[in-house]
Amino acid sequence: MTGRKFFVGGNWKLNGDKKSIEELANTLNNAKLNPDAEVVCGAPSIYLDFARSKLKPNIDVAAQNCYKVAKGAFTGEISPAMIKDCGVKWVILGHSERRHVFGESDELIGQKVAHALESGLSVIACIGEKLDEREAGITEKVVFAQTKFIADNVKDWSKVVLAYEPVWAIGTGKTASPQQAQEVHDKLRQWMKANVSEAVASSVRIIYGGSVTGGTCKELASQKDVDGFLVGGASLKPEFIEIINAKA
Repeated sequence: MTGRKFFVGGNWKLNGDKKSIEELANTLNNAKLNPDAEVVCGAPSIYLDFARSKLKPNIDVAAQNCYKVAKGAFTGEISPAMIKDCGVKWVILGHSERRHVFGESDELIGQKVAHALESGLSVIACIGEKLDEREAGITEKVVFAQTKFIADNVKDWSKVVLAYEPVWAIGTGKTASPQQAQEVHDKLRQWMKANVSEAVASSVRIIYGGSVTGGTCKELASQKDVDGFLVGGASLKPEFIEIINAKA
C-alpha cells in the first residue's frame, strides 16, 4: 500500500436544485461507503451551505471555484473566507472548464491556489491536455507547465490533491484507458520528485477525471498511481456510490 488515502470528488458543475441535492444527499448518507475513501462533493456556490447541512459529516463539500482575494469589489466572485464560513473545507481550482470556457490563465489559477491554501482551504487542483495537444504529442509538456504554476504556489502539499483530467475525455464518453491514465500519473509523480521532493511525490494524491463511471472505475482504481477520481456527471447519480467503493 502507498499510504495515500483513496479520494473521490464529485463535481456537480452547474446542476442541481434544493430538491435534487437533498435526494442525492439522502442517497449518499444512507449508502454503505468505503470507510477508507475520502469523499468530497463539489456543489454550486449558491448551495454550499445547503449541501453542507444535508450531507453527513463524513462527506466533505467543495466549492467549484473561488477568487484570489478575501473580499472587495469583485462582483459575482466568492472567496475562501466565505467558503469556510459555510463550513466547507475544499475548493476545486483550475478545472478545464474554468480554463477553456472562462479563459482562466495558469498564472491566475496559481494565485487562486496560493490564496485558498493561505486561507486554510484544501485544494483539488486540476490539470490536463486538450485533444489536439495529445495528438501533437505534447501531453507531458502541457501538464507539466500547468503543474509548475500550481506547485510554485504550494507550501503544504498535504492540503492539495492533484486531479489529472484529459480535456478530451470530459463529458465526451471517452475515457483515457487505465494504461493512458497510469502513464500520465506516473510521469507527474516523476516530475514532482524532480521539481518538488521525493517525499511529496510519494505522498501527494493524484486522481483521475474524465468520464469515470461505475463501469470504468475499478480498473482505473487498480492502477498504481491512480489515487482516486474527480467525477462529473456520474456524481449526480446513484452509481457515484460504486465509484466511491471502487477499491472497497
